[in-house]
Amino acid sequence: MKPYLICLDLDGTLLNDEKTISPYTKAVLQRLRSEGHQLMIATGRPFRACKQYYQALNMTTPVVNFNGAYVHHPQDPSFETMHETLDTGIATSIIESLKDFGVSNIIAEIKDHVYIDNYDQRLFDGFSMGNPKIEVGNLLTNITQAPTSILVEAEESIMVEIKRMLTQFYAENIEHRRWGSPFPVIEIVNKGINKARGIEYVKDYLNIDRSQIIAFGDEDNDIDMIKYARHGIVMDNGLASLKEMGDHVTYNNNEDGIGRYLNDFFDLNMSYEEPKYS
Repeated sequence: MKPYLICLDLDGTLLNDEKTISPYTKAVLQRLRSEGHQLMIATGRPFRACKQYYQALNMTTPVVNFNGAYVHHPQDPSFETMHETLDTGIATSIIESLKDFGVSNIIAEIKDHVYIDNYDQRLFDGFSMGNPKIEVGNLLTNITQAPTSILVEAEESIMVEIKRMLTQFYAENIEHRRWGSPFPVIEIVNKGINKARGIEYVKDYLNIDRSQIIAFGDEDNDIDMIKYARHGIVMDNGLASLKEMGDHVTYNNNEDGIGRYLNDFFDLNMSYEEPKYS
């Protein structure tokens, strides 16, 4: 059998609600990896916040971070890193517009440097994974480089208005999408950036054809990846609109949706109750 590339979103997909990989799903993925298939993380998180899962699954592949804005290989220095940032002037204009909206908070990230507009211990703790450098204060004065991404936290009641504003005034320059974990936010990245583009960038390096790609997701930021993969699989806890686009809906992230789908797809005959690998 030709090797497959299995692309894994994290929050709400690979990870259960406890933010861990369940033993069964881990066992299935390790089995497939031992048989020559490739596992790859494709997430909105930075690498520092997914490194533990990369290591837990003994991955040896590139990683798609920031929903495709940063694609790199933690183990191969010869791999050409792709890092696309927002235009500094556009980023400044967007931040000014968001402040006019009265959003709860704005977070900007430049690789492992996090800028938080208003102090919030919850956000401070949430973005501390991997020990990044964190600065709190007015983004308009603190940011001196082009950001990798901007995250907007706002009341649910104005989320639709914010997305409408971003589309109306910045559609030619940015992509924006909603994702719900660990914090409900709108993420803003450079135009043309998405997980599918990151996977496309990596597949030739791995010598895997698009027809051999399986992708799992649950949220707005997974749309392009689910549509791009030959087998786009949506979690049962995923968005209804995403389920309509996917090729199959599997069990939810707390019911080993990934492990059970892959067990059936590859005919592994691994008992769900009694995993054979740890």
